[in-house]
Amino acid sequence: MSDPDLPPLREVIAAHGLAATKALGQNFLLDEQLLRRIAAIPGGLDGGQVLEIGPGPGGLTRALLRAGAQVTAIEMDRRCLPALAELGEAFPGRLRVTEGDAVAIDHASLFDGPYAILANLPYNVGTALFVGWLSGEAWPPAWTSLTLMFQHEVAERIVAAPGSSAYGRLAVLAQWRASPRIAMKVHRSAFTPAPKVMSAVVHVVPGEAPAGVSARMLSRLTEAAFGQRRKMLRQSVKGLPGALEALDTLGIDPSRRAETLSVAEFVAVAQVLS
Repeated sequence: MSDPDLPPLREVIAAHGLAATKALGQNFLLDEQLLRRIAAIPGGLDGGQVLEIGPGPGGLTRALLRAGAQVTAIEMDRRCLPALAELGEAFPGRLRVTEGDAVAIDHASLFDGPYAILANLPYNVGTALFVGWLSGEAWPPAWTSLTLMFQHEVAERIVAAPGSSAYGRLAVLAQWRASPRIAMKVHRSAFTPAPKVMSAVVHVVPGEAPAGVSARMLSRLTEAAFGQRRKMLRQSVKGLPGALEALDTLGIDPSRRAETLSVAEFVAVAQVLS
């Protein structure tokens, strides 16, 4: 496959006046070697479909296209559209750009088959998008894997184990029917402008969903339990009908706090409530 000669990303940004804006949570990655490493994490993208959120000037996009992917990108910053159009011309028929808010778009409707999701997520919507991809009763999902850039603190929360200070609702929702891992840590200096925090790339692969568990019920349970995480379960989940009875049925001490329950225990409680 021919690899078109593309201008450096800094030249693209300068030519189109694409200064990153704080309001959109933008921090651009310009290191093309690093971007190629991120694009390689899910493996096997040649000929596959990929969804990218917030491509900005197209740094990760060009790495995905060079990996052979068919890319559908959602971008709400219309300043970036001309730069992405130029990239599309360099890779004819391989890049489709949808202008809009990724939070408000039905991503699966953009594809006629399975697709991988890769994104340097805008910090201000990253967690909301992630929870959305993990939610829903239908499983396995239409996406085959998630490869996402987060603040390092958020990445740690996704992979956290019970009993740790980072363990919470995000860990349970990410781990109960999927396998997340931190695939790469990224120094703040790799971004333009440099954020105040370190970042990390999280890779998630869907697994088998436990039988008889409502994803919505598990979401409600974890929201109640971790909404008042310093309180005992008897206090934090008492507003959820049947929750205290479910704890009793399973022999889970209601004086425990949410962060001491394993993912399997949360699933068991949700299974009873479901």
